[in-house]
Amino acid sequence: MNLKSKNILIVIPKSQFQEQELFDTLEVLKASGPRILVLSKSGQAAVGMNKTRFTPDGVLVDWDKQQGVSGKYDAVIVMGGKGAPKSLWDDDILPQILTDHFRAERVIGAIGLGVAVLARASLLSYEAAGPEDEKLLSELEAAGLTRSQSPVVHDGKVITASGPEAAREFARSIVNALE
Repeated sequence: MNLKSKNILIVIPKSQFQEQELFDTLEVLKASGPRILVLSKSGQAAVGMNKTRFTPDGVLVDWDKQQGVSGKYDAVIVMGGKGAPKSLWDDDILPQILTDHFRAERVIGAIGLGVAVLARASLLSYEAAGPEDEKLLSELEAAGLTRSQSPVVHDGKVITASGPEAAREFARSIVNALE
């Protein structure tokens, strides 16, 4: 599993990200060697749901101006957490980035409450993995989707995961899709 030539973009909420989702996903992805950029809406240090501080590599609005990345990313991943509904669900730029990469047949993924971003961007077909969360279920229903009981769901190059307990499997699925 050597993904040294691959570039992965991870988008996190500007605050209240889910630490285990992010850190477990990063650990698995980093082991396969891709270049990973973590961006947020503010680009400033984010505080997770368990008060862990994490400083992203930059601001989401500059997603296409990152040093060493020309063209499209090989994968774009949206993280969840309690901050996702506030900072990611209504973002103007993120759905455009995801749709652009989806059309270019790149890997698209979301975990936890980040799954609603894919639902709102109409990038999911019939079902998605996601947490048993009232707001998320409402978003999935509004998009004509059902919530899968599986912790990770693959639909072509689109991968969704239920939450922190599925983060490692989610990341392995992304690695497999990139190989």
